[in-house]
Amino acid sequence: MTYAAITGWGKCMPPAVLSNEDLSTFLDTSDEWIVSRTGMKQRRISHVPGIDLATVAGRRALACAGLAAEDLDLIVHGSCTFDEQVPNSASGVQVKLGAVNAASMDVNTACTSFLYGLSAASAMVRTGAVRNALVIGVEVISPYMDWSNRNVAVLFGDGCAAVVLQPSEKEEGLLGEQLGCYADARQILRVRGAGGVYTNRGAQLGNTLWDFDGGEIFKKAVKGMALASQKVIARCGLTAESIDLVVPHQANLRIIESVAKHAGLPMDKVFLTVQQYGNMSAATVPVALVDAIEAGRVRPGSTVLMPGFGGGLTLCSHLVRWGDRVTPLAASDAELPPCTRTALELVNDIRARKGTYDASADGLLWPRFAEVDAAQ
Repeated sequence: MTYAAITGWGKCMPPAVLSNEDLSTFLDTSDEWIVSRTGMKQRRISHVPGIDLATVAGRRALACAGLAAEDLDLIVHGSCTFDEQVPNSASGVQVKLGAVNAASMDVNTACTSFLYGLSAASAMVRTGAVRNALVIGVEVISPYMDWSNRNVAVLFGDGCAAVVLQPSEKEEGLLGEQLGCYADARQILRVRGAGGVYTNRGAQLGNTLWDFDGGEIFKKAVKGMALASQKVIARCGLTAESIDLVVPHQANLRIIESVAKHAGLPMDKVFLTVQQYGNMSAATVPVALVDAIEAGRVRPGSTVLMPGFGGGLTLCSHLVRWGDRVTPLAASDAELPPCTRTALELVNDIRARKGTYDASADGLLWPRFAEVDAAQ
């Protein structure tokens, strides 16, 4: 039987850090208020588009696996904040990587997009449809944020990470997953003004309004991730005690703690990044996974559980068995262009431009990315 082993990993985090104190300069909030409700201290704000973050993370993951871009057969770009809808953003990453032999597709299941992409790519590797796949979780949420809404503006940040999948005869990689969706409650988490039919629901394109019922989201997120985790553990013939590490979607510290409790998983097995990165939607799980590897929390043969929950309301839990290697085969020199502004300056620029569209920026909704796009 063929498995889809994770053989490469890499992340790309924007350098600009937005603190809780920064948020308090334009919102009625404080560090104490945010930390007590979410566990978050800071988050990142990107000065470049998501395709650029994904390209750097992808190059680092490929180097880690000892592969060239030409070796890729598939690129899966998981996100809900695409730089472009048509053509897809995955093809933009393909061009920048030089992955001339790859097929490319986008996956949007909101915060679970990386995990759903991992399912799709793993299945294709296992069936022999592709050999080498790059799965990306990336979000640049800051341009889409309603920065006047304290309930959501304090939660989200930008970031990216990616993994490489390759066929293996050993029992490693994705052992099983539980996927689901509470579609009847999809209206409790949506972004109006981000495009499509929601553009006509009281918001112009780009001038977003967020529908976010925090209490209901909390309850459904805990129920969905805990139940999905219990089901996939049982399906794989394991127990909660046999899980070595939990790398959950980092939506909120209280949600994570409640999921662990309901799933029978001790918090000392849970890896947290929510305090330093906030909720990066599709990027939270892969970034936390890379951080866990670098921190020595993932060891050869580890069983890693990755529960997720997102708008839609999608839910899942993925069970991975790690392979023999926890160190990169090589390193990439890929880097982002320098960031010359603080995170607060970047956010204030977005706030000032909300509701505007600059046709001279080559179709870019957010002109701060135009100079980066033109230079590449």
